Order: sequence, then C-alpha cells, then structure tokens
Amino acid sequence: MRNVIGVVALAVVLAGCGSGTPSSGSAPTSTSVVMTGGSGSPSSATAVPAPTPPVTISDTAVVVPPGVQEVPREKVDAGSLSDTYRRDAYVFNDGRDIQVFGLAGGCKEAKAEVTGQSAEVVQVTLVTITRQPSGTMCTQELRQVPLTVRLDAPLGDRQLALESREETG
Repeated sequence: MRNVIGVVALAVVLAGCGSGTPSSGSAPTSTSVVMTGGSGSPSSATAVPAPTPPVTISDTAVVVPPGVQEVPREKVDAGSLSDTYRRDAYVFNDGRDIQVFGLAGGCKEAKAEVTGQSAEVVQVTLVTITRQPSGTMCTQELRQVPLTVRLDAPLGDRQLALESREETG
C-alpha cells in the first residue's frame, strides 16, 4: 500500500513539472518541489505552488521566452553573495517582476524578499531556510532554484543589489 501511495504522489508531482506553458486564458503556474527528510525513506517530495519562472534552465541550455530580459551585469551588485549563488537576474511583466536564483535542497528551502526600494537601488535578499525535523537526516546537496519578487515600480535603470541570509525554521 505504501508503494502505491508513493507512486501516486510521484505522479502528481511530475504532472506539475510539465512544459510550464499555460493554456490560453489562464494564469501561468508551476510547481516547485522541495525535498525534505522523512521517516523510513531518504527523502520525500512536497509540492509547493510557485509562479512560472520566466527562464527555464536545463542541462544544456537556458531558455528565455519573449518579453523576458536579462538585467545587464553592470546593473547587478552581487558582491556580498558567496560563490555558490548565481549572479544573473531577469525582468518581466513590464519590469515589475524580477527572477533571481536562491539555493535549496535537502532540508533547505529558498525564498526571495524585496528588502528595499529607492529611486536608485532595489535590494533583494535571497533567504535560505533550514528545516530539519528532530531525528531526521538531510542530504547536503544544493541546487539553484528560480525565485520571483514583485516590485512597486519597474526596475528600469535602477541598480539591483543582491544579498543573502540564512534562517532556521
């Protein structure tokens, strides 16, 4: 019975990992999968709804759809980030949405927060949250995950400052 439930859960998760192309007239959606430790198995998957990332990354290519623009490298200040973070960012939806990349995996989840907006700079904090239930073991792999934040006004010519923070949840 446990195997049947596991197969059904995996099928539901994989069904959410389709092309990410919304049907006409519907809002874009996708599913992020967060791996967490579970008793009796190395890990279990929990599906978390998330906006469709504008940039798709595979093993061989980065796919940037129409209407999505990379923020010029000279406009991204990522000097305070460790080398494990990506330093690229993308804008879409008239420049009000920004996609950045956080770190997740094992017992770690990722989120992004707009922590400051001025006429010159938009500050985004990449947050890595460690959640390790008592008595469980977590794998130590980390992967880049797309995160989207919404600005009050388009990014335009403003500088994008990226920083990171770790939390225990």
